[in-house]
Amino acid sequence: MSAAQSAPLALSLGDPAGIGPELIVEAWARRNTEALPPFLAVGSARLLRQAAEARGLAVQVVAIDNPGDAASAFGDALPVLHGDEEADYAPGTPTEAGARLAMASLQIATRLTVEGQCSALVTGPIAKSELAKVGFIFPGQTEFVADACGIAAEDAVMMLAGPQLRTVPLTVHCALAEVPGRITIDLICRRARIVHAAMQRDFGLATPRIAICGLNPHAGESGRMGREEIETIAPAIARLQSEGIGATGPHPADSLFAPHARDGYDVAIAMYHDQALVPIKALDFDSGVNMTLGLPIIRTSPDHGTAFAIAGQRLAHAGATLAAIRMAGETAVWRAKAAA
Repeated sequence: MSAAQSAPLALSLGDPAGIGPELIVEAWARRNTEALPPFLAVGSARLLRQAAEARGLAVQVVAIDNPGDAASAFGDALPVLHGDEEADYAPGTPTEAGARLAMASLQIATRLTVEGQCSALVTGPIAKSELAKVGFIFPGQTEFVADACGIAAEDAVMMLAGPQLRTVPLTVHCALAEVPGRITIDLICRRARIVHAAMQRDFGLATPRIAICGLNPHAGESGRMGREEIETIAPAIARLQSEGIGATGPHPADSLFAPHARDGYDVAIAMYHDQALVPIKALDFDSGVNMTLGLPIIRTSPDHGTAFAIAGQRLAHAGATLAAIRMAGETAVWRAKAAA
């Protein structure tokens, strides 16, 4: 087994007042039935013990000194690499101490993965507003991880993936009115090239099929409902095809995600946030994974937020966390094979 395969995954806590900690202990409790790869959590062993108790789980938690100790401990206990920050377990009530713990957990877990001591990074859900209060200067975790990897934020591409669908939003967190002005031939080509390379490297697809959505209803209907498809999206697709990339479109988004249509592509690139996220959440809400493409490391995250309102009440569904861990482990195996 290669070093990349044997190194554990690193899981950051997310905001400890959210559902992240309880889902980490739930994942460890289900490690055998879900066939999960070895992982370690970064943060507070005491807090994770409390989260397990609140979840009603008899989970053993053990503090470790370095990632190399995780594999031997994982069969009997959840290994936790403890940092300098500590916080009380107060589900549903975010605190400054909790935000500092979340930030430290993210920083350490990312560093361990960048250094190769861990094979992949799985980030727990954060509250961006809480992190900003304690000096976190990035718009979100994706931008932080990209910066830690020395990658420009615009080259860190968000993909939402579930058992039935993979989607990539071309534009993400901006007003809908700004979307047409942000879409360019160069942006479509740049993102599509990153997606193409990631599908090959991280999913083992030799010839990925990339379906590209139109912006307007009915993909513009030959210019009757907008000219973005004619002037921007179709020329970008032609350029990609000339490079040997299996891009098709522009496809009407209202039919691209139907069951019979999904068999025709491996990943869809949508023009804006909701065009990509609505179908993935409708199809795979409890098993959706947010994966960052274009990084030298593997980074996944469950596709949900902190859910403060239900934290600590044994209501949070663990499916997305399990899927994020599983996808990170599978991708680590693909990368190890590619590097061999």
